[in-house]
Amino acid sequence: MNGKLKTLKWLIGLLLIFSTFPIEAQLLKDTGTLNLVRKDIDYIYNLQFSEARDLYTKIAAAYPEHPVIYLLRGMITYWENYPLLNTSPFKASFESDLHECIRLAEKNTNPDHKAEYLLSNLSARGFLLMFYADNDLVMEVIPLTTGTYKYVMQSFDYTSLCSDLFYFTGMYNYYREAYPKAYPVYKSLAFLFPKGDMQTGLIQLNKASTKSVVLRAESLYLLAYIYVNFENNYFQASVYSRALHELYPDNPQFMATYLKNLFLQKRYDEAEKIINSPGAAFTNKYFLSQISIFKGIIEEKKNLDYKAAQQFYNKGIKEISLFGDYGHEYESFGYFGLSRISEVNGEKNASQMYRREALKLSDFKKVNFDK
Repeated sequence: MNGKLKTLKWLIGLLLIFSTFPIEAQLLKDTGTLNLVRKDIDYIYNLQFSEARDLYTKIAAAYPEHPVIYLLRGMITYWENYPLLNTSPFKASFESDLHECIRLAEKNTNPDHKAEYLLSNLSARGFLLMFYADNDLVMEVIPLTTGTYKYVMQSFDYTSLCSDLFYFTGMYNYYREAYPKAYPVYKSLAFLFPKGDMQTGLIQLNKASTKSVVLRAESLYLLAYIYVNFENNYFQASVYSRALHELYPDNPQFMATYLKNLFLQKRYDEAEKIINSPGAAFTNKYFLSQISIFKGIIEEKKNLDYKAAQQFYNKGIKEISLFGDYGHEYESFGYFGLSRISEVNGEKNASQMYRREALKLSDFKKVNFDK
C-alpha cells in the first residue's frame, strides 16, 4: 500500500458501528435481527460465506430498504474476493452496494434514526476509502474523504452511547498525533484538525477490543498494526493478533498477521508449527505468497540455509507482485531478506540493490526482520 495513503486507513474503523445504540432506531430496536447481524459479521470475517448469505437473506427480508443490507453485501463481496483489486470483476458490485448504502443513509430525515443512519453512512464510506487506498486510487480517495469529514465530526456526539465508538475515537486520538510524527511532511496539515492524545487513543482502542459488539475484530487488527508499525512493541502486537486469529481461525489474513508478529519476536518454532498445521492449508494465492516469504525467513534465520531462503524469497516476491499495492509490504520483506543474504555472501552491490528496492516498497522501514 502507498505509504501516503495509509493516513486514510484509519477510516476502516467506521465499519459497522451501528450495533448497540440504546436509542430509538429502526433496526436497533429489533433484538432478534440485530443478533442475526452480529452473527452474520462473524461468518463474514471467518470466511463462512454460505452461512453468511443465509443470514443475510433473513436480514434483507426483515429490512429490505435498510442501508445495512447493502453494507453487509459489500462486506461479503470484499472478503470473498480478498484481496479485492481494482481490476476485479466484482469491483463494480462492491462499489454499487456501498454507494447505495450511503444514498439510503443520507436520505433519512427522521431524527430518531439519525445515529443509526449516520453510522451506516460512515461505515460504507470507510469501507470504500479502505478499498481505494489499498489500490492507490488517489482520485477516488480525495472527493470521498472531503465529503466524509463532516459526518466523522458528527459521530463524536454519540461516543457516550456506544462502546463500539471507542474504536473510532481511539483511532482518531492516536493517529492525529502519531501519523505526523511518523511522516513529518503532514505536520502542517495536522494543525487543521483537533488535537488528539496517543495514550488515550490506545486506551480507547483497547476498550473497543473487549467491549465492542461489532468492531472487536477491527479493534484487535488495528491495535496489532499500531503496536508493530508505530510502537515497535512486537510482543504487545502479538497479544492482539493472536486473539484475532483465534476468533477467526479460517481467515488467512488474520493468520498472516499473527505469524508476522511471531517472526518479529524470533518465535520461529511457533510460527513454523502454525504454517505446517492443517489449519493453514488455505488455497488463497495471496496468503500462499505470504507463506513463501515466511518460509524464507525460517530458512534464513532458523536453519541458516541461505540458498533455500533465497529460493523462497524470490518465489514469494514473484507471487505477491501480482497483487499490486496489497503485496508491497511482503515484497519488501523478501527484498530485505535477499539483501541480508547477499551481504553474507560478500555481494555488496547486490545487497545494496535489494535494500533500495525494499525501502522503496516499505512504509515502515524498521519492520524488516534484520535483527
